[in-house]
Amino acid sequence: MASIFAHGFTAFAFGKSFSKEFINWKFWSLGILCAIIPDADVIGFKFNIAYEDFWGHRGFSHSLVFALLLGIAITTIFYNKKLFTKTGVILIMYFSICTASHGILDAMTTGGLGIAFFSPFDDTRYFFPWRPIKVSPIGASKFFSVWGIKVLLSELIWVGIPGSMYILVSSLFRKKNEKN
Repeated sequence: MASIFAHGFTAFAFGKSFSKEFINWKFWSLGILCAIIPDADVIGFKFNIAYEDFWGHRGFSHSLVFALLLGIAITTIFYNKKLFTKTGVILIMYFSICTASHGILDAMTTGGLGIAFFSPFDDTRYFFPWRPIKVSPIGASKFFSVWGIKVLLSELIWVGIPGSMYILVSSLFRKKNEKN
């Protein structure tokens, strides 16, 4: 998996493309939460749920269906009055994309069993053919090691730099549109 930092930064970067009417602490917090929550499936290890099972790590919680369901749930719970408006649809899309970005980043890592993108319809695990991000260790104690430093460096290159460029370009487009 990619680290919590890469997942959170991806949601933050994507959120920078939205207008100021959307952006506040709740928007940021929920977007980052959506990007991180798929890894809650590691709790399954404590309950003897096998990695490759439906509920196992990188299983259903990393799927596109889960991303959409979480996007709908977050918008329903936290933006109920806007749910059936254009803004509600945009928020559902944002939270769903933040969640889906988790599986996308994980599919670009160098380890694990792949991502069940199409679960519950197909539990096949997939990786992308290009996998430049070093897989992050599971557990905080293992993360603070040489392995963790290598993960952060690879994420800086493959997530941090492109994400920062996206933020810059989004800001330039938003400023240009505000002037017009």
